[in-house]
Amino acid sequence: MRDTERYPVKGRNSLYQVYDTVPFWKVVKNFITIQVARYTPFLPMKNWLYRTFLNMKVGEGTAFALMVMPDIMYPERISVGKNCVIGYNTTILAHEYLIKEYRLGDVIVGNEVMIGANSTILPGVTIGDGAIVSAGTLVHKNVPEGSFVGGNPMQVIYTKEERSKRETTNS
Repeated sequence: MRDTERYPVKGRNSLYQVYDTVPFWKVVKNFITIQVARYTPFLPMKNWLYRTFLNMKVGEGTAFALMVMPDIMYPERISVGKNCVIGYNTTILAHEYLIKEYRLGDVIVGNEVMIGANSTILPGVTIGDGAIVSAGTLVHKNVPEGSFVGGNPMQVIYTKEERSKRETTNS
């Protein structure tokens, strides 16, 4: 299950009230930083931008592919471990704005995690060390360490033990 904090709102939907929940100038700064990072081909520069201007935790050797979209409102709630690959056009959300409430949740990506292209990670999710997320996956719940997951909705395709057995059989 996802670990999110819930904040009810009254009146108009929570997205319409966005600047009551996050400062306008923070969103502007984050938008500019994310757009520069999305298009730069220099991986160390992306990590520096994320750490310096967005306060994201990014481990050494982690590679964010072209067009990755971290959360624009609460990027400081995203933590990515060492030596990870975040695939092309992946979206990492730490917030959800709904009609009668908004929710915030930390996103924690372990070490040596591979996230395939065009995946979406929802708020409040933890992806365990060594996990593989197939391309196009909607990560709507925690991913066990070392597992291989995929689909929409996400399902465990192989557990850590099953993956290990397959990898030793195929080598």
